[in-house]
Amino acid sequence: MALRDVSLRIEGGLTVVAGHSGGGKSSLLRVFNGLVPHFHGGRISGRAEVGGHDILETPTRILARTVGFVFQDPELQTVYATVDREVAFGLENAAVPAAEIPARVEEALEEAGIGHLAGRPTSTLSGGERQRVALASALAVKPQLVVLDEPTSQLDPDGAALVLAAARRIAAQGRSVIVSEHRLHALMGAADQLVVVEDGAVAVIDPRGWRAPQFSAPPRHREQAGGDVICAGAAAAGFDGRPLLERIDLVVRSGEVVALMGPNGGGKTTLLRLLAGLLSPMAGTVERLPGRIAYLPQNPAALLHRPTVRDEVQFTIDRSGDHGEPGAILAELSLQHVAGRYPRDLSSGERQRAAVAAVLPGTPRLVLLDEPTRGMDAGARDALVRLIVRLRDGGSAIVVATHDAELRAAVADRVLTVAGGTVAPAAVEAARG
Repeated sequence: MALRDVSLRIEGGLTVVAGHSGGGKSSLLRVFNGLVPHFHGGRISGRAEVGGHDILETPTRILARTVGFVFQDPELQTVYATVDREVAFGLENAAVPAAEIPARVEEALEEAGIGHLAGRPTSTLSGGERQRVALASALAVKPQLVVLDEPTSQLDPDGAALVLAAARRIAAQGRSVIVSEHRLHALMGAADQLVVVEDGAVAVIDPRGWRAPQFSAPPRHREQAGGDVICAGAAAAGFDGRPLLERIDLVVRSGEVVALMGPNGGGKTTLLRLLAGLLSPMAGTVERLPGRIAYLPQNPAALLHRPTVRDEVQFTIDRSGDHGEPGAILAELSLQHVAGRYPRDLSSGERQRAAVAAVLPGTPRLVLLDEPTRGMDAGARDALVRLIVRLRDGGSAIVVATHDAELRAAVADRVLTVAGGTVAPAAVEAARG
């Protein structure tokens, strides 16, 4: 049973939903727009209403006019090939007069802080940019209730601040906003209500009594890094013949963790793909030592295609020639309870951990992680930090692209900023000796 004995009333203002991964948060949110049970199936007992509509009796196409929803996986929410058409899609479905649509689209793009993306192909967007396009699409319809499921998980600090500001504006207008997040610091000061979902049980508590969970980073080693694993010299990378990054000079050594920071769309994912060999350099060179490359993309669903989580890990072990059992890394990431489950049926946080487990068994030579803490609660992030430290101490060279400042502080030996077409040392280094 995903949820049980839920009695909940959402008024105007900002409601924050918190809880561990897999506890039922997304199931609760999807009741509000009727995806549970009309799309995802399942059974509901009792009553559920939103905006005067009986959720069990009202088709989702009607509920969509009342409830704007931004999913955990914005890459799965995109329909059209350009940003403008994507944001206009919901307005067209709501039968907004054609003459009003361009102005509504422009207003929504500006409110989400992405007016500069007007006209861009959606295929060229970063994960964080896709999240903000999904937000603009929801805001354009001006729904009575806006539901945001992990809306800042891939956003840079400026983007996260824009999402919070938009949520506050909607609440100030007398409408309702529900935000499910693991990173609660910025939200709690503005929250009118805190709903905690744990193991299917739902409790409403005073947000003023909330205390942030402590992030327990393991002690850092003092050893020097080893030899060069990958070297980029005056390299350039981009798409459609146009470089996004130029004159990249970068060396990553065995036993070293390099963190990448920078704005959404600045080129962090492009740099990881270049290092992984998924993009050929448009200029310069990229040289790697032989050995396995473990690459975690922003969208974990792109990796998961086997019948069970255990099969995903076993597939990598078999392909890599490493020895070992899947159970070791599954235990390391606290995934034993879902080892026999189909990966795409898991919660977002569990699916993220499953993708990490699928790429990181054994000891890869080079590890490339793109927003690895996406959707992870505090306990899962602690486990990921311990795993990164173990791989680093085992000699792996590791590059992590992340907006998670706590993760950078816990694991990074060096921090680089990827922005404005360049890769340079960050203004404030995160090295720890």
